[in-house]
Amino acid sequence: MPLTDFDTLTFDCYGTLIDWETGIFEGLRPLLERVEPRLTRDQVLEAHARHESSQQKYTPARRYQELLPIVYKRLAEEWRVPYTLADCIAYGKSIRNWPAFDDSAAALHYLKQHYKLVILSNVDNESFTYSNAKLQVEFDAIITAEDVGSYKPSPRNFEYMLEKLGERGIGKDKILHTAESLFHDHQPANEFGLASCWIYRRHAKQGFGATMNPGSQPKVDFRFNSMAEFVKAHQEAVRQKV
Repeated sequence: MPLTDFDTLTFDCYGTLIDWETGIFEGLRPLLERVEPRLTRDQVLEAHARHESSQQKYTPARRYQELLPIVYKRLAEEWRVPYTLADCIAYGKSIRNWPAFDDSAAALHYLKQHYKLVILSNVDNESFTYSNAKLQVEFDAIITAEDVGSYKPSPRNFEYMLEKLGERGIGKDKILHTAESLFHDHQPANEFGLASCWIYRRHAKQGFGATMNPGSQPKVDFRFNSMAEFVKAHQEAVRQKV
């Protein structure tokens, strides 16, 4: 199937469009400076993924900016580092500082000319407004964990998205789910029969970083190492179609 077969791109945001691994690591820096022995970046990200995934399971209705402070607390306890409530709250608000990948805004601007663009993200609405400003595009729909009351990879998030898009006449066969995380996005996309595009931001790194190990490799229909590569592939597909 060519990229031109679809009319809607549903995006994960954090890890795909926003460089959340850099944001997480920088947001935790005040805590990490007190940890001995020093941890590698991937050790930090993997510990964060473990506590975040657990917390999302136990408190699925908690807003992401209110869930991250609990993750901070669990990390500080695991690493035996003193912390304050103010430290935890500050980390929860750090989402607004997480940077976009360098190619995200330009890629979205191009893709907006060819597709409806939809966000399906494990974030809260207020925090996403700061990220959206960095992405510089108007999405056709924004669906957050706060809207649904659960976090991906829960099937509820995909059910909600498909229901809301279906109400607007967008069929499942016209949707290409575009994401980095195999755990949060590509496994459930497989379960719902959605075509998927893997933006493999971690292609030059080992392990799964800030996402959990999916256990097995989900099927993906397209794989690109960046959003810029996606754009080039789409441009080539358009040329071939003509």
